[in-house]
Amino acid sequence: MNIKSLLLGSAAALIAVSGARAADAVTVAEPEPAEYVKICDVYGAGYFYIPGTETCLRIGGYVRYDIGLGDVGSFDGAKSFDHQDGGQQGTWKKNTRFTFKTWTGQETELGTLKTYTEMRFNFGNSNGYGSLAAGNPAVDKGVTVKFAWIQLGGLRVGKDESAFDTFVGYAGNVIQDTIVPYGSFDTNVVQYYFDAGNGFSAVASLEEGSGVVGTIDSYVPHVVGGVKYKQDWGAITGVVAYDSNYEEVAGKVRLDVNVTKELSLFGMFGYGSDKNLLDDAGNAIDAHGRGFYKQWAGKWAFWAGGTYKFNDKTAFNLQVSGDQQKNYGVAANVAYTMVPGFTVTAEVDYDHYGEFGTPSVWSNFTNADKKNSVGGILRFQRSF
Repeated sequence: MNIKSLLLGSAAALIAVSGARAADAVTVAEPEPAEYVKICDVYGAGYFYIPGTETCLRIGGYVRYDIGLGDVGSFDGAKSFDHQDGGQQGTWKKNTRFTFKTWTGQETELGTLKTYTEMRFNFGNSNGYGSLAAGNPAVDKGVTVKFAWIQLGGLRVGKDESAFDTFVGYAGNVIQDTIVPYGSFDTNVVQYYFDAGNGFSAVASLEEGSGVVGTIDSYVPHVVGGVKYKQDWGAITGVVAYDSNYEEVAGKVRLDVNVTKELSLFGMFGYGSDKNLLDDAGNAIDAHGRGFYKQWAGKWAFWAGGTYKFNDKTAFNLQVSGDQQKNYGVAANVAYTMVPGFTVTAEVDYDHYGEFGTPSVWSNFTNADKKNSVGGILRFQRSF
């Protein structure tokens, strides 16, 4: 009887306790409202608002695979010394690149605040420069910071390419556009862009330069200035650069003409002083006549060419170039867009080294091992 009473009492206690707990309110946290990514169309297609901010972001880039054949086509400029004997990958050059890009934009009381970054990852044949021991092997070439700049209104600071090239324009839509070089590229900058709104624009740029010859060796920066007039028919552009290392001046003038909807042409002429660039005894570093801006041999050089669009998918591009020391180059390609975002380009290049075999202070930019060199590149590129 005592055991039965004990069991009944325990059961009653459990029910009471359970009922008391059930009476307690269970608090469930309200789910946070979903914050969907909003499209930002202020700066063009592809931008979206970073959640919780007023900053618009765009992400893009490309994956590229290059196959180079012959004496011109090493993917780091029109180097043609990669030609080797002995079957050690001398005439075939391969390079795969992944490029990651970001753009940001935000409106402020001082104007539009922008940034741009571009990182490049490369894997391919190293530049053996003709050494059989090197064998021109395929290697991981590491990461390159190609661009990383901030711009507020017209003021831009950071890693960019020289305004000597970006403002006046590159030398055509060919892959090997530097068979006759038209200026160095990589540099830290402090720039100011001015747009008058009626077709006139201008730029002033203080630059650090890069490389052994090009990097400034004092507190005095390189200086670049340029003006441009652009209309529907085309544009006229001029730039002048002061090389503070060698106290020399170089300039380029360019004319772009949109002949028809399908055909566009350009011509560019460069001229630079070179007395100090040739003064090996008076300078700590032998420039061989080529500074950071006046990269061509001799005082003058030219570049000309154009693009003809057969249709929305196919374009033909041509560039011819030359300088005072009788270095000449021809590059021509056909670019075919198979599907949107995927383009295949086939290019043929020719390089004539005017002073091949003769002693000269002029260094050969292409490192050619023969007077006349021919090569080609087949490029596959998926852009996004």
